[in-house]
Amino acid sequence: MLRLTWVQPEDLLGHELAQAYQDGRAPEAIAARWHAAGGPKAPPRAGTSPTPASRYLRALAGDLLDELAELPGGLADAEPTDLGQIRAHCPDWPARPVPAPAPTQTQLEAAWLGRAVGCLLGKPVEKLPLEGIRDLARAGGNWPLHTWFTARGVPDDLLRTHPWNRRSAPTSLAENIDGMPEDDDLNYPLLNLLLLQRYGRDFTTADVARLWLDELPAGRTFTAERVAYRNLLTGIEPPHTAHHRNPFREWIGALIRADVHGWTNPGDPAAAAEAAHRDATLTHTANGVFAAMFAAATIAEAATGHGDIHACLRTGLTVVPPASRLAEAIRHAVHLARTTKDFDTVVDALHTAHRAYHWVHALPNTALIAAALTHANGDFSGSICRAVSGGWDTDSNGATAGSVAGLLTGAPAALPDRWTTPLKNRLATSVADFDGIGFDTLAQLTHQLTHRETRHP
Repeated sequence: MLRLTWVQPEDLLGHELAQAYQDGRAPEAIAARWHAAGGPKAPPRAGTSPTPASRYLRALAGDLLDELAELPGGLADAEPTDLGQIRAHCPDWPARPVPAPAPTQTQLEAAWLGRAVGCLLGKPVEKLPLEGIRDLARAGGNWPLHTWFTARGVPDDLLRTHPWNRRSAPTSLAENIDGMPEDDDLNYPLLNLLLLQRYGRDFTTADVARLWLDELPAGRTFTAERVAYRNLLTGIEPPHTAHHRNPFREWIGALIRADVHGWTNPGDPAAAAEAAHRDATLTHTANGVFAAMFAAATIAEAATGHGDIHACLRTGLTVVPPASRLAEAIRHAVHLARTTKDFDTVVDALHTAHRAYHWVHALPNTALIAAALTHANGDFSGSICRAVSGGWDTDSNGATAGSVAGLLTGAPAALPDRWTTPLKNRLATSVADFDGIGFDTLAQLTHQLTHRETRHP
């Protein structure tokens, strides 16, 4: 039987209950009705429960999802989704600057490569618990993490306890890498190149939706993106696509789409954040949107070529409402990273602080990215290895940390050969005509878009 992940009501309900507790609603009565009827908890790691629910439970889950949506939230004032309200909450919102020089093609190539390398490093251990990542790396003689994961020398009993990611291991372990395999963390930047080519810098959220329906296979979407895609197909329009039966709306999906908005708005973090907001609100709300804006503004500052990582992260925080959970999580993570010598200790503290959140939620993952970049002082290898070694959404965290740190290096030649050579300047993807494209060509295309102003209908 086909068990489609991330969209079945009986699986969404448990996640929506968790979201309700986190955003200040009071879902106890609804939770009691669900569990009294025999409804399961949310799947802890995968996107679907192992067995189908009865028709009664599925119908009840749909009704309860709608009831949960009607509950008043306690954090809405501090965590708005409307851009005007977000700006009103941010006293240090960046001023419009004198346009900065565009990053060179070599800088952009380093950023693209950095994103790919960080993603690939994290792919084989995605979904694994923190102790599994540490045990596998130690068994491969790779702890503290400093190079690709390998199965060579790893005991069979450990692999049975903590198996590699089933889909990724054949293309992402050191002994298997042959170019950059497909991943949603690279598909979305490709889509955003198409977005700017077709609709220009004044694209709308509806333009993002049109592009996805034209170019993004539904099976290549996950979590909030898959729910929003389903909502589009049922006639729901943005921004309602982010709300309707979408318990993943504060997860990491919008953050992984933010890089191109930063790369193409160098020195203008406000414009980068606003572009990321228009993109993110197709699928996300509140902290899910803030995470994308934070990443875009951080990258826009890094794209100037003269900011250090700490200044970049401070700039990123200026577009996040300071009373939000995300801002608090980032400030806490940066403080830990600046005051703690051992990064494992930083990671343990973050896992304790964010233990209530799902491993794909934006809060813990954005905090970990900020901590990794801070602790490594923006060093490329140090940043991606810390981001991946910290667990949670390992490939996405490695990708964003790699994008920022790669951009700061300034050139592909500044990235160690052990990271870039196995990629063979080749990216696999199911997006449009990009399959097999080189990172040098992607840098050229991105550079052409950096100051493009006109809209193309």
